[in-house]
Amino acid sequence: MSLFSGLTAGREFRVTTGHPELVTAIASEIAISGPIPFVRFMELALYHPQFGYYTRSPETGTERIGWTGDFYTSSDVHPTLGHALARQATQIDRLLGQPDPFTVVEMGPGKGLLAAHFLSACRTESHSLFERLHYILIDRSPAMRESQRRHLSQWLSRPGLVSRVDDLDDLAPGNITGMFLSNELLDAFPTHRIQVTGGRVEELWVDRQDGQFVECLKPPSTAALAQRAHSLAAHWPDGYRTEINLNALDWIRQVARILRRGVVLTIDYGHTAEDLYRSDRKNGTFLCYFKQSAHEDPFTHVGEQDMTAHVDFSSLATAGEEHGLQVTGFTNQMSFLMGLGVEQLIASLEPESPEFRAAIHLLKPTGMGGTFKVLVQHKGIEQPQLDGLKFKPFFVEALARVESHVCKS
Repeated sequence: MSLFSGLTAGREFRVTTGHPELVTAIASEIAISGPIPFVRFMELALYHPQFGYYTRSPETGTERIGWTGDFYTSSDVHPTLGHALARQATQIDRLLGQPDPFTVVEMGPGKGLLAAHFLSACRTESHSLFERLHYILIDRSPAMRESQRRHLSQWLSRPGLVSRVDDLDDLAPGNITGMFLSNELLDAFPTHRIQVTGGRVEELWVDRQDGQFVECLKPPSTAALAQRAHSLAAHWPDGYRTEINLNALDWIRQVARILRRGVVLTIDYGHTAEDLYRSDRKNGTFLCYFKQSAHEDPFTHVGEQDMTAHVDFSSLATAGEEHGLQVTGFTNQMSFLMGLGVEQLIASLEPESPEFRAAIHLLKPTGMGGTFKVLVQHKGIEQPQLDGLKFKPFFVEALARVESHVCKS
């Protein structure tokens, strides 16, 4: 397939391909309003109400998330994460005085596997918590909701145990005591993309040229973006490109308003701001995933591929702090799981079994165990000592940087 450059600021991308109705919808918006910020393009590509990647039902016999999909999550690999989170929730429940109900809010629950693993482990290991548990799934995607219905059928039939809402807006402020949970949610939030050009910070926009989507550079689309970009850009070289996810900051502020007492657990791949915005990370972290392959071209397979960018955990900590969420700790998935006794589960498996290899996959420091980070924040309770944060090898230093960023802000 031929390449073109167009107005791509030095990037070459393939000819536009993707879901026809979605491509038409995006092209129509550009025709009416002119170029759109990349954050809007990503929003439409992933979450268009009818044709978006996450909202549209997959083709018959295919799946988007899982071993045969475009990417897989920890819950597709093994139930270990759900079991560990159930153990952590049991400890948080005790710290909160065993409230009734103890509410778990999972945002972006995907296929519902993490919830299924959590509920199964909770019923087995903590009958007291299970009897008081209210598990809320937040997801507006009809396709994802149908998948959740299949994986959670035995739990959805139990009155009062599991409920589903479309959005955080459906939860009243100060109404939740318990735990907010997300796993690989924020990396898929639509993000602004910026570039330093001739000493100026410019934003990537998307235009339509000769029937193709192309990038162009324009001034930042919002004052908040301009302010955040200029606060970071002093040490960036010319041509430096990165992402700023303002949607993630709005999200954590809303979570902070809704949580009355409890803990927020955010699991995702990302970095502290110091690491994410290093001057040598000149191309940013934006990636697309299509059939288990990663690439940087957002204009192929539009609406048929995932788009992601790494999470800025420092900004997330700062925004939470401003709205009453204190930083409890910051670690990686390997350390989090080890702190919660995952070795007991692994020890019960045959060393050569597929289950054993799958569980180990979640712990590998060079794989999912090190790539995925866990940010823990709390509100309405004294600084908790959580088992999931017992082991913090090199992340002690990283946590210090997160907390330093909070204090400076």
